[in-house]
Amino acid sequence: MATNGIETKNNGMEGDPDLQFLLQGGDLLKVRSSSWKKTRYYRLMEDCETMWYESKKPFKTNQKFLLNDISAVRVGRQSEGLKKYTEEHVECRCFSIVFKSRRKNLDLIASSEEEAKQWTNSLQKMISNLSNLNSQQKTEHWIFSCLHKADKNRDDKLSKSELKNFLQLLNIEMDDDYTEMLFEKCDTSKTGYLAGEEIEHFYDLLTDREEIDVIYGEYAKTAGFMSPQNLVDFLIKEQREEATLADAHDIIQKNEPDENAKEKKLLSKDGFLMYIHHPDALVLNPDHREVYQDMSQPLNHYFISSSHNTYLTEDQLRGPSSTEAYVRALLKGCRCVELDCWDGPDDEPEIYHGYTLTSKILFKDVIKAIKEYAFKASDYPVILSLENHCSVKQQEVMAQHMSSILGSALITSPLGDGMPINFPSPEELKGKFLIKGKRLNKLEASFAPEGEEDDDTDMTEEEEVENEHEEEQRKKKKKLKLAKELSDMVVYCRSVPFSSFEDARENLSFYEISSFSEGKAMKLAEESANSYIRHNVDKLSRVYPAGSRAGSSNYNPVPLWNAGCQIVALNFQTTCTNMDVNQGRFLVNGKSGYILKPAFMRNIDTEFDPITLTRGDRLKPKTLHVMVISAQQLPKLNQKESSIVDPLVKVAVYGVPADNAEKETSYVENNGFNPEWNESFQFDVYVPELALVRFTVEDYDSVSDNDFVGQYTLPFNSLKMGYRHVPLLNRNGDVLPSAGLFVHIMVLDAE
Repeated sequence: MATNGIETKNNGMEGDPDLQFLLQGGDLLKVRSSSWKKTRYYRLMEDCETMWYESKKPFKTNQKFLLNDISAVRVGRQSEGLKKYTEEHVECRCFSIVFKSRRKNLDLIASSEEEAKQWTNSLQKMISNLSNLNSQQKTEHWIFSCLHKADKNRDDKLSKSELKNFLQLLNIEMDDDYTEMLFEKCDTSKTGYLAGEEIEHFYDLLTDREEIDVIYGEYAKTAGFMSPQNLVDFLIKEQREEATLADAHDIIQKNEPDENAKEKKLLSKDGFLMYIHHPDALVLNPDHREVYQDMSQPLNHYFISSSHNTYLTEDQLRGPSSTEAYVRALLKGCRCVELDCWDGPDDEPEIYHGYTLTSKILFKDVIKAIKEYAFKASDYPVILSLENHCSVKQQEVMAQHMSSILGSALITSPLGDGMPINFPSPEELKGKFLIKGKRLNKLEASFAPEGEEDDDTDMTEEEEVENEHEEEQRKKKKKLKLAKELSDMVVYCRSVPFSSFEDARENLSFYEISSFSEGKAMKLAEESANSYIRHNVDKLSRVYPAGSRAGSSNYNPVPLWNAGCQIVALNFQTTCTNMDVNQGRFLVNGKSGYILKPAFMRNIDTEFDPITLTRGDRLKPKTLHVMVISAQQLPKLNQKESSIVDPLVKVAVYGVPADNAEKETSYVENNGFNPEWNESFQFDVYVPELALVRFTVEDYDSVSDNDFVGQYTLPFNSLKMGYRHVPLLNRNGDVLPSAGLFVHIMVLDAE
């Protein structure tokens, strides 16, 4: 790391006009409502990662946000706020900053179209630049940022007190004697402060990875370097990979920073560190980052990433409804979204949570948002799950909007010729929308006259008996009438009530789908697991959270997946362990939102039972060995400089009941920068095909619950063996830059 003192670290963008524009900044009009539009001065701070803007309010501190917290910069009047509170003629001057967290969008108007383009292009370039940094560059960028903050008097030097401040910013507490020793060791000029090469020396001491030194030393048998053969030996013996000399040459070519070593076809310690931080060398099997499963099976043979009350951004009782909630869910790979539809004014249906104080949004605006964002994260089909409370007249409007907005992407008749006998595959349905809802009659029959009553007694979720209020509503309400136009759009997902598995087997067609409340589904999964699995071999099942979850909390989806349920709907707006597990399930297969069920859950004669573990073909249990070695650059939870985390690591397995287990390390006091544990755990995993592994880092607290630092969840069968780095995600599911765990993984056949 070359440095001349403490300078702004801008990743090779020195002199870049876009960077200079952001550093200089300028005035923008911030929009919150039709009456609240105020000028604010925005600029990028010297650390090149923090945006600052000035508030005109007296006594109010100036606001900041990190470039890393930005999810997207959207050009024009794309946000709900700008569409609602601005006129069309300012379209070319508008842009929105969308955040990864639940923070509200920042809606802005520039003084000219040219200036708006300058802001959006400059921000997008900086965000792209930050996201494209490799692991070493991210670490350097972060450390430089902390150095800059610690250098209080901006003299490009570090005094002893500034050094201590710098270490606290890095999330590490050192006793005074050790800090003094480090300082004296680096202060070769004996001036009482560190500058230039002395800071570089201090950086090298600080970032030295002793555990990596040991591993590298074991295999660096060629004049202190790793030869291609040494690297192949490491990959085969430690990482359990089928590696060739050609692979080793490729790794050296891509990762070795020293040109002399690269020319001699040698891998230095820095090159080795670069390699084991590379995305292809992390704990997740790189082959599973892309679509790797067979996508030509019937739709119901897949677990499908699904959202409940998708329109809500907060709780179920008084939280705001937003099209942005649909955008966020779809961009996270969700493939089944819910629309609660009610009659609105001016013959325009609305979406909101019935009989509550949640805000309302137009049905047509939701369909437009879904159309625009449905296939950005995944090409595979999106199911629109309709909770229909509208009059026949407004149902006709719903059908018109879906037809005109979704166009030919909307499935309105079976694929192929004649009456289908099974679902089409996700591959056949790429780029298509399916409607889940009621229809007037069976698909086989001719369509009934407009407005005829449905031939079943299915209730919508809000009408199911969750509490006394809804029971009252159910008694008052007559059977729902259906518009033929809307009914005809329901092809492969006709909503019907569930009576029993026997009734479903004898009387329901493959395309007839039942929705189960969480409580009912859990009971069936516990008491009749094998029957539930067989039911789901040729039909779809949807599960939704209990009505009592007014705060939009989530249930554990794993027991329902174990029972073969495909559409296990969660509140995507709520961050929690169960949502982390859901995202871990759908992390692989290209984040397509579709995961192929194991073969034993796709066979109508299956004997598999997750509770008793009886299965026609022999169980193939595994033993998982995990050594938690160390962590790097954990974030500070409390922004007070003196507050340092005391990290511990939990490793958990989620799966069939026999596989559920959790182990945890001891905590390391006052070190979030480079804590070490070297603690080993063993897990017996009976059904690896259904198991997930979760790594969680917490800040130990002796008097209250530990605080969450970060986590990473992935399918058991996607683990890579050997020495692996584990990235960490924050509560919102976004990657924590430069933070991670270092572990050793071994999976063996159980004896």
